[in-house]
Amino acid sequence: MYLLAEFRHKEAVRRAIDSLRTSGFTPDDLDLFSEEPVELPRGVLDRPSHMSLAAVVGAIVVGSLATAGVALAQNHYKVITGGMPVFSMWGTGVITYETTMMGAVFTTFGFFLWESGLIRKRDKSAPVPIVPPESICLRVRCDSEKAQRTIENLRRSGAIEIERRGE
Repeated sequence: MYLLAEFRHKEAVRRAIDSLRTSGFTPDDLDLFSEEPVELPRGVLDRPSHMSLAAVVGAIVVGSLATAGVALAQNHYKVITGGMPVFSMWGTGVITYETTMMGAVFTTFGFFLWESGLIRKRDKSAPVPIVPPESICLRVRCDSEKAQRTIENLRRSGAIEIERRGE
């Protein structure tokens, strides 16, 4: 079941999120909708992101695989080049650099799609509210037993309108 609460002020949303978090709700149970970005203080609705770690790991893995592929190709199909080494890091440097950057970019893009929820399975029945201008909507996923207490919490925090969906 979902509760959709409409707020007019950012402070009221912050109070509602704080009270819901103390009631046992996690950031995964709460979603914020608005026509404009809503900047909340650090720690209010934080969802941990590992995108920077994924970008570095993706860059290292793809760059290493590309370098290993070039080394394998050069050592298996030896071209005699007048006494120069068959495999040289100087000759492979451009390929290593470019594929390392490509690995970072592709991993970051894939991780962005994953964290935004576009490519992972999620609840398709979750209602997306129609947000009136200058309003902020808070969607809360909760059990039917907790619904009345959560509605009272939202009203005390400053919700203008609360709607139940998906019972």
